[in-house]
Amino acid sequence: MSLQVDQVTKRYGPTLALDGLSFDVRPGEVFGFLGANGAGKTTTMRICLGIVRADDGEIRWAGTPVGGLPRRTWGYLPEERGLYPRLGVLDQLVYFASLYGEKPAEARRAALGWLERFQIPDYANRRAEELSKGNQQKVQFIAAILHRPEVLLMDEPFTGLDPINLVILREAFTELRDQGRTLVFSTHQMEAAEALCESVAIIDRGRLVAGGRLRDLKRASGRRWIRIALEGIQPAPDWLGRVAGVERVHPDAAGAELELLADADPAAILNAVLANGATISQFEVIEPSLEALFIELVGRPADTDRVWTGAAPVVPVGGVG
Repeated sequence: MSLQVDQVTKRYGPTLALDGLSFDVRPGEVFGFLGANGAGKTTTMRICLGIVRADDGEIRWAGTPVGGLPRRTWGYLPEERGLYPRLGVLDQLVYFASLYGEKPAEARRAALGWLERFQIPDYANRRAEELSKGNQQKVQFIAAILHRPEVLLMDEPFTGLDPINLVILREAFTELRDQGRTLVFSTHQMEAAEALCESVAIIDRGRLVAGGRLRDLKRASGRRWIRIALEGIQPAPDWLGRVAGVERVHPDAAGAELELLADADPAAILNAVLANGATISQFEVIEPSLEALFIELVGRPADTDRVWTGAAPVVPVGGVG
């Protein structure tokens, strides 16, 4: 039982949004769907939900084409705000759940529990427009999960959240995964994806450029990095970038990460650093980060804008108030 995206193609006029896209998501895992702006992530999610039809190919859950599945199979957190702005938070959460067949009393009890967990129980009777963007995002997340969907699709779920609320949402992800839910989310925050995801699909211009278990993708990249810290030297000295075998230096508050050329020998780099008279407090060969892997495969950061002329219409969770 898995989510299978099988050779899906979609055009909006002259724009090819998806170009034979294929990948699988195993049940009960947290899956990162990554790509720069305009890569086709939102279009793929909307095809899953039946909001948009593919021109070719098929998406299946547990072997059944998504068009034949009950709507309550899915939970959807769109990137855009989809709450009724002038309606009370608890009232609309109960309303959204009732659309999926949930009993109002049970939905109310579950919604109050999630509001308490997300540290906003006092907002239950406030209008949505009175909430901050981050708290609106948390309410939309609750709306997406109250009916206990099998698959949760989330488009940029971390938008507008401060570090504390990021932790709260990540903990919710882990709990839902442990309950057997399948979570698929897009994000520009590579650190969050790396911390949460077992597997990812990286797409560019509607095509898959890499997919599978994150640890396997890192190993297959063939890239090696070095984590280095020099005693008494901060920030990282310019001469590190001139050491043979070092392609780029990425300094930070604690030292630097050195991106190596494919044929570089870490031992030779260690000797070269020592030959410069530096005292090394840390020297460790590490795997590339997900962000570094993404840039290597796509050629630009995930939050880089790309011209897009054929986006599908926005369909929010609850409509417009």
